[in-house]
Amino acid sequence: MLDPQLIRTGLDEVSRKLEKRGFVLDTGTLQALEDRRKQVQIKTQELQNLRNSRSREIGKVKSSGGDIEPLLQEVASLGDELKAHETELAGIQDKLQVCLLGIPNLPHDSVPSGSSETDNEEVRRWGEPASFDFEARDHVALGEGNGLLDFDAGTRIAGSRFVVFSGALASLHRALIQLMLDIHTREHGYTEVNVPYLVNADSLQGTGQLPKFEADLFHIEEHGYYLIPTAEVPVTNMVRDQIIDAEDLPLKYVCHSPCFRSEAGSYGKDTRGMIRQHQFEKVELVQMVHPDLSYEVLEELTGHAETILQKLELPYRVVTLCGGDLGFSAAKTYDIEVWLPGQNTYREISSCSNFEAFQARRMKARWRNPATGKPELLHTLNGSGLAVGRTLIAVMENYQNEDGSISVPEVLKPYMGGIDQIPDIRSRTSDLQS
Repeated sequence: MLDPQLIRTGLDEVSRKLEKRGFVLDTGTLQALEDRRKQVQIKTQELQNLRNSRSREIGKVKSSGGDIEPLLQEVASLGDELKAHETELAGIQDKLQVCLLGIPNLPHDSVPSGSSETDNEEVRRWGEPASFDFEARDHVALGEGNGLLDFDAGTRIAGSRFVVFSGALASLHRALIQLMLDIHTREHGYTEVNVPYLVNADSLQGTGQLPKFEADLFHIEEHGYYLIPTAEVPVTNMVRDQIIDAEDLPLKYVCHSPCFRSEAGSYGKDTRGMIRQHQFEKVELVQMVHPDLSYEVLEELTGHAETILQKLELPYRVVTLCGGDLGFSAAKTYDIEVWLPGQNTYREISSCSNFEAFQARRMKARWRNPATGKPELLHTLNGSGLAVGRTLIAVMENYQNEDGSISVPEVLKPYMGGIDQIPDIRSRTSDLQS
């Protein structure tokens, strides 16, 4: 959430900056609400002061033996008028809060202009896209061809946009998770956490999913819970309503979790395969940091996600999202896009974002400044390190062989019992001999 004081004192500047996102701020409604708030608040304070003054007079008149009935009637009347103004003031503040919750974060000055992903700016590339002397298959053809990826079973069990992994492919998926957690905890200094996969509305409001994106969530209404769309929500909310000591910063957490998204509005988009599923898994990186360091940390966190792709020797590129493609809560985002030979293109595998104080203000997440002794808002950041299903897709497509088998990346072999490829040639030979 933006600073309400910024809305009060710099509404036109806020509106101008939001234009980079393509967001049209209703300045007329906000200004009218703010003007009325000032009027009612001033009147409320005047009434409070007058009532207090008259109440003090009652004591003086009573002690001198005078008639206090007129003063009692006036105080009662003032009380009724004061209550009416307090009720109106609370209603105006509620309306302002609803407006503020619907306003996205201001884009950082370094965010490029643009209206869609075609306007994102490439920052760097790593690795060379694989070239094959045969026609590259996509992950669907590879997985179904080996009998290790079953979309029909997923549909029978749940519905469309679900899938079942089996055999060595399920093991490869698990190996990727373990690799990511090991690297981020042992090499990058993150603390692993395991969090609830069901959260309350306050948690989703804190990180910016509610109220604007409720249609994207799975809601268990009778219990008041939501399935998490990403581990960002429960992990970041660990500091909600907390004041962190300066010496404890930065807080660095890594969390593996399932993610659940309704994919509202994505009808007909990425319907083939695992690119856009209702249930998938991620290893999420979250940091809470000193405000002066958040952009330095954004570069660091993005590098941590890149490390996984480099260890897997998967070609990728990093792009800066333009204003029109920026997420609601983010001030700046880098997308990491991995090369998928089956699609002959780069596809997003991680988004790394700095939210500045936007989420912290909604959550009341603060740190205590030792220079002043006062609490101040943290800056929060997160990024996928990585999206596990999309990493699995990338490994399948980049390590495919002409016979449809998939070579196991060197770094994953210790997690895969030393097998060299999927399906495991040794198990297939054993099956034939039996």
